[in-house]
Amino acid sequence: MRKSGPPRGLISYLMLELLEEKPRYGYEILKEIESISGGHWEPSYGSVYPVLHNFEDEGWAERIERDDEPDRKYFRLTDVGRDHLAEKRGDSGGDAREFADVILGFYHVYVAFATDDRFDVDDAAEGWQFDDDHSAWIAEQVIRHHERDFGPFERIDATPEEFHGEEPPSPEEGGDADEADVETDGGR
Repeated sequence: MRKSGPPRGLISYLMLELLEEKPRYGYEILKEIESISGGHWEPSYGSVYPVLHNFEDEGWAERIERDDEPDRKYFRLTDVGRDHLAEKRGDSGGDAREFADVILGFYHVYVAFATDDRFDVDDAAEGWQFDDDHSAWIAEQVIRHHERDFGPFERIDATPEEFHGEEPPSPEEGGDADEADVETDGGR
């Protein structure tokens, strides 16, 4: 379980990949990350520019000047940066569980706002709501993206523990004897 925010190093990994593609400036990187996220996430200036300066300090990127845009600060990846990117690719490959935890965690909070009596969120006058229609739309979008990128969607009926080959917690460890019957992550 993640404690907060996106997986550690996500922004720097994305930035290294984008700089390997071509030299870029900070705002261009922000907009490209927003595009990669389907328009749902854009890191702040306060997270991108310090990373670019760190890349420069570490020798992973260097500033370049362009005659057509002399006032804009472009960065390009160095050979040392390419080596570092190769390491980051290996590290990032192990982050899939952290990504899933972030996605599922925020989705569960979204659903809790709609269904948990402890929350009394006022509905917006128009647009997005914390309700079953909007929850279904989110699920539909995930399925559509899955089918676009991976092919037909097929339901997986395994519990999280079965899917990951993990043993469910025993009653002595705080688990419930009926937990094995839960079919979705979080019991909803």
